[in-house]
Amino acid sequence: MTNGIFDFLAFDFMVRALLAGIVLAFVAPTIGMFFVVRRYAVMADTLAHISLAGIAGGLYVGIAPVWAALLACALAALGIERLREQRVLAPDAIMTLFLFGGLALGVVLLGLRPAIGVSVASFLFGSILTVTDGSLTAIAIIGACTFLITVLLWRALFTVSLDEDVARAGGLPVRFINRTLAVLGAATIAISINVVGLLLIGALMVIPVLAAMQFRVGFRATWAIALAVAVLSVVIGLMMSFSLNLASGATIVLITVFAFLASLVLSRFAAKALRS
Repeated sequence: MTNGIFDFLAFDFMVRALLAGIVLAFVAPTIGMFFVVRRYAVMADTLAHISLAGIAGGLYVGIAPVWAALLACALAALGIERLREQRVLAPDAIMTLFLFGGLALGVVLLGLRPAIGVSVASFLFGSILTVTDGSLTAIAIIGACTFLITVLLWRALFTVSLDEDVARAGGLPVRFINRTLAVLGAATIAISINVVGLLLIGALMVIPVLAAMQFRVGFRATWAIALAVAVLSVVIGLMMSFSLNLASGATIVLITVFAFLASLVLSRFAAKALRS
């Protein structure tokens, strides 16, 4: 292979990381769209911190990190929705409780029985070296199912996210839709561990959506722009991390931040051009 920007594709671990990243780039903004619309963006960070407890528990019983994180996040998501429906606490208070509780439990479990040969930092910030054939298969399966379910329930998810009362009056199963969205968010967190890391996945779910929203177009057009931002951020971020020996997750997130700033500038120029 000749020298060039695509030299990283000569390495199997980079190909696996790229494939996993592209799956994540399609799924994360798709779920993030509905979280942002319902002002539920902090849910991503909450589930991400809870996933640490799932990973730590999985190390005890020999469960792969992706599946362990999925189980922990799904259970926590259902618990959050249950408490929110009962109006026991305000939604932000409930998520704060789960966020710090999950993080503390994960730290305690890791401290009680440190896993030899396991880097906690790779879970927190992502590490492309941890994307094995097995984890790539799990990411592909979970990601495909998450994306397909979201597309099938698109209209219902959109209606419930905009106004639960209107959705309920229209006969939609609001409770089921809310819980389904929560579990889909948990699945997105689970497949992000290797590439972006649990501390940074919230950014990939939210920032591309915020960048797309600056153009003030329709919901589906915003979604398409968010997907483009996420895919480009993953590809460019992985290329830069390989070439410059940078942390993959942090590099990808920084690219999304740059994309947001660029969209902010471009949208203002476009608005001025339309007014003139």
